[in-house]
Amino acid sequence: MEFCTIASGSSGNSLYIGSPHTKILIDAGVSGKRITEGLAQLKLTGEEIDALFITHEHLDHIKGAGVFSRKYDVPIYATMETWAAMEGNLGKISPRNKRFIYAGETCVVNDLCVHPFSIPHDAADPVGYSVTAGKKKITAATDIGHITDTLRENLEGSQVLLLEANHDEELLKKGSYPWHLKQRILGEKGHLSNKSAGALLAEIVTGEMRHVFLGHLSEENNRPYLAYETVEEILEQHRIRLGGALKMDMAARYSNGVKITI
Repeated sequence: MEFCTIASGSSGNSLYIGSPHTKILIDAGVSGKRITEGLAQLKLTGEEIDALFITHEHLDHIKGAGVFSRKYDVPIYATMETWAAMEGNLGKISPRNKRFIYAGETCVVNDLCVHPFSIPHDAADPVGYSVTAGKKKITAATDIGHITDTLRENLEGSQVLLLEANHDEELLKKGSYPWHLKQRILGEKGHLSNKSAGALLAEIVTGEMRHVFLGHLSEENNRPYLAYETVEEILEQHRIRLGGALKMDMAARYSNGVKITI
């Protein structure tokens, strides 16, 4: 399996996962042009994408979805509630490319099993995704207000994980955001902080995990080095060392991240 983030951050998100027989995107929150450029760097074209899965309807996850689907005739998968919330922002989508998924029920696309799971966020019916092929598992979980048992269960056993580390709590509290927005981000349906991401990883990291990507960083309320150092310190407190069998990288905001093959 292959994994590469095309964009990750509060300004737009898109992720590529592929096998020898199937290639999918999770989210299309940047322009269709940017996604096409990101795929080209992976020596792929839009025509090779078999499916686009949407986590939720916020613009930083769907901005280029309609354009990409129309240009390359790609089916879009989302929950019924997410479809209802986002459809007006996508433009016309061919009926054959409008597909429905359900949290907790695995969807099969060729040789990939895509398992959506519920996450706590202020959207209609937000989900994360675990993608498996045989014994290999890649999971993407961002836009998480707080840690739940469902989240833990679906992250466990992943070899590659994209996990939100959205903000540093002190930077957020001292920053320029209005108080109501700070409350939203810090709330039960907001975003996961660096410390919370580290605590969650310390719970679920096993010998199976090979690569963690910290993603969906806030441009104003976080810094890549700060997210990395905070999470690394928490892991070390739990005797989990980075750099050997387990590696950690930052998912880039405006460009492709590190490509991983498992």
